[in-house]
Amino acid sequence: MRKPLMRIPYTGPLPPPRILPRNANTAVGAVAALSNFLNASPAPTLDERSTSPNSTVILTGAGISVASGLADYRGTNGTYRVNKTYRPIYYHEFVQNHEARKRYWARSFLGWPNLDRAEPNATHRAIRDLGHMGFIKSVVTQNVDSFHLLAHPELPALELHGYLRSLRCISCHNELPRDIFQKELARLNPAWAELLEEALASGALDSEDPESRRAKGMKLNPDGDVDLPGAPYTTFRYPACPTCLATPPITPAGTKSTVKVDKDGAFEPSSTAGILKPAVVMFGESIASPVKEAAEHAIDSAGRLLVIGTSLATYSAWRLARRAKDQGMPIAIINLGGVRGEELFFENLDAGQRGELGVRAEMSSDKLLPSLVDHLHVLGAGTSDRPSQAAAKVLTRNNSPFKDMLS
Repeated sequence: MRKPLMRIPYTGPLPPPRILPRNANTAVGAVAALSNFLNASPAPTLDERSTSPNSTVILTGAGISVASGLADYRGTNGTYRVNKTYRPIYYHEFVQNHEARKRYWARSFLGWPNLDRAEPNATHRAIRDLGHMGFIKSVVTQNVDSFHLLAHPELPALELHGYLRSLRCISCHNELPRDIFQKELARLNPAWAELLEEALASGALDSEDPESRRAKGMKLNPDGDVDLPGAPYTTFRYPACPTCLATPPITPAGTKSTVKVDKDGAFEPSSTAGILKPAVVMFGESIASPVKEAAEHAIDSAGRLLVIGTSLATYSAWRLARRAKDQGMPIAIINLGGVRGEELFFENLDAGQRGELGVRAEMSSDKLLPSLVDHLHVLGAGTSDRPSQAAAKVLTRNNSPFKDMLS
């Protein structure tokens, strides 16, 4: 009997937000409110467990990477809004179904170049600057694009839902860099590699406009997934875990697993081990306990929470915001569109407060946050200066997403 699919939460528009304070409906007002938020004394309601009551933890989502040319889920042009037939692959499908893995890797093969060449944007750099100024203690991100680690390697960033820069074997748990895997996919699928080259040459993957991409026959979805309607996904091939292929793991029952490949090195479905999956948390998969605990610690040790570019539709993110609320932490939200249950985070807020107890702004973070950084510099706030733009670019270039990064 087929396992029933989980419901994807909040794929439709959420109720519009109530802007707080009221003058945060303009860029100048929002900057002033966020400045008050970051500079405020610890809230009197803050739980005494906080070890850094003057610090802020940031929680980010896919909305902040739209300015880098990546698709999000629930934004104005988000995948759930413009592609009503889209649904992500589920963990149990990927693990149990060879054909589902073929389809996943074919689409990922086409989508990877766009993600690989994308770079952090003004939001990531502004978060870096806020960290240098002493306002931000750490970042928890739902994003799997590694942009936070590229933009601010010195500011701790916890990747709540994993990362796409590597693959992880579900048997031996060793990781394989995605660039190596991509080359193997191209070698095993020369016709698909030629298709990808043609798509890149035509500019089908260059446009940030979903309508333009659809006109060229492609649908670009979040997390490096490209849908090519009518494509023969069943012809796609993918490799086995090289570690398991060399040394098949022993099963819990004490027997040796089998890992089989064809003459070209493509995975054979009769194998009992050696399946590589992206190092992300798929729908229906649980977040590892150490990651979950680290995210909770990031919330518990801070004095306030700044939410950027997420509707908090996934429970794993929403629960962190709820945890902050339950501990009496002031919360600020910057997001285009509504946020799941956001009225809870601002209930009983003093109508006269100017941002020190809470902020809700509906603006693009890649415009708002750099203005906030500039405003704070004018005020002389913070503990140190941000690096020069030239130094920042060198720092970004020299931090490859394929390094062995602690997540």
